Amino acid sequence: MKRTAFPRAFACAAGLFLALQGAAHAQSDWPNKMVRVVLPFAPGGSSDLVGRQVAQHLSTHYGQQFVAENRAGAGGNIGVDFVAKAAPDGYTLGIATSGPLANNKSLYNPMPFDPEKDLAPIALVGEIPLVIAVNPSVKASNLSEFVALSKSSTNALTVSNPGNGTIGHLATEYLRINTGAKLQPVPYKGDTPAMADAMSGTVNAVVAPVTSLIPNIQAHKLKALAVTSKTRFPGLPDVPTANEQGVKLEATVWSAMVGPAGLPQAIVASLNQEINKYTGSSEGKAKLTQLGMVPLAGTPAQLSELMAAEAAKWEKIVKSAKISAE
Repeated sequence: MKRTAFPRAFACAAGLFLALQGAAHAQSDWPNKMVRVVLPFAPGGSSDLVGRQVAQHLSTHYGQQFVAENRAGAGGNIGVDFVAKAAPDGYTLGIATSGPLANNKSLYNPMPFDPEKDLAPIALVGEIPLVIAVNPSVKASNLSEFVALSKSSTNALTVSNPGNGTIGHLATEYLRINTGAKLQPVPYKGDTPAMADAMSGTVNAVVAPVTSLIPNIQAHKLKALAVTSKTRFPGLPDVPTANEQGVKLEATVWSAMVGPAGLPQAIVASLNQEINKYTGSSEGKAKLTQLGMVPLAGTPAQLSELMAAEAAKWEKIVKSAKISAE
């Protein structure tokens, strides 16, 4: 018995060693074929264009094709769910926004995946803040005056947003709940109609990603009261943040690369390092800025913390305002 046990144990150990060695070699050889990069929104939007910029850069750096593939629907959930259920081998990745990575967790029931359990955070790419803008006829020159005006008005001030459950909707509810402002959110199907009705005076104000509103703010067809990022937006340097005006409100659309849970750490580290280099480079900054994005960087752990913190933050607003994306 003892004579046969040792060879069998040795054979098992050798087999395990060879398997681990093969896995390590596969990781060190990554990528040795095309990598699919899932973009969970329709072609042509800012999130799609950002994802394609990053995929193109990674193709150049790694010498393999990182092919962008759109899988839109359910507020980004369909595409990210595909990533979450893919094999964790580094050949299916996703570049998604804060919606499916954090906010949707409290908006959709059931949610097809758990962002914090089913995804491997890789790297932040950048963020697009919101802007709060009003029709020029509204008698408020800053956000504090707008809040005060709403409280003194007989009827609630109407505020358009790009859609039910979007960050523009959530930010309006956040402002209403935390300041006591008398506001009525009005959801539209996209940035353009929400902006158009604010310009026509059909609604008093609009809260939407800053990139879609800049031209009409610069043309004085809308009056910008505040941006909702930590610091001022470079494209509108004269517009103060909400926080600067004493109104606590931070709300941005941030983008990040993720993979399925269980993605090898060597692949995560490699991608994180390269994306951080890109978003910090003059080329990366220039290309992302052209798309209205403020480049960001950070570790996978920091992205994980952001996903959890944002999910918890917006869950409180969703529950308080009784919002549902269904």
